Amino acid sequence: MPRVKVPRKSTSVDMTAMCDVAFLLLTFFILTATSRQPDPLDIKTPSSTVLFKVPDKDLAVLSIGKGKVFIEIIGKDVKMLTLQKMAALYSTQFTKSEAERFGVIGSFGIPFGNLKQFINADAKDRKQIEESLKGIPTDSTTNNDLYRWIEQSRRAVAELHNTEMRVSIKGDSEEEYPVVRKIVEVLQKQKVNKFSLITSAEAAAK
Repeated sequence: MPRVKVPRKSTSVDMTAMCDVAFLLLTFFILTATSRQPDPLDIKTPSSTVLFKVPDKDLAVLSIGKGKVFIEIIGKDVKMLTLQKMAALYSTQFTKSEAERFGVIGSFGIPFGNLKQFINADAKDRKQIEESLKGIPTDSTTNNDLYRWIEQSRRAVAELHNTEMRVSIKGDSEEEYPVVRKIVEVLQKQKVNKFSLITSAEAAAK
């Protein structure tokens, strides 16, 4: 009796479609990702067991360390509109290019009078400028730079997103209390009595 010969089939799989999908996904994530901006200070935050995710929009983060105060306004559109409002307050002007550059800058801690120089500098020079200055002015008046940055960014968030801006404070665990107290007073003068403190996660008690 003749033996039946089973035809051989190829075991190779066409991976072309899978490679195309993988590269499409990789391209999507690269184009939509935002690079993390370096922190202005090496801040060691106090630890806490409370876990609460910081929102990624409509937020301003105040960083405090070594007696200096920095502010980060989340959202390019909010930053650019805030800059426009601040420029009107201080009777100055910024070009469209300067506004675009400011929109992608993270935290900054300089007096408003040095802002144009800060925007037009490269990353290395910006760090040197910040180190040579004493952070954002936070004197006891209601027209200090920090007061105005918070006030105008709140107005920008309300105008653009029709919501209220949140404020988070990121302070060094060894920072002296009077500096933190001064920031709280600036917020309270604007009736911002609800804000969050950024801490590092602490291991849960066993």
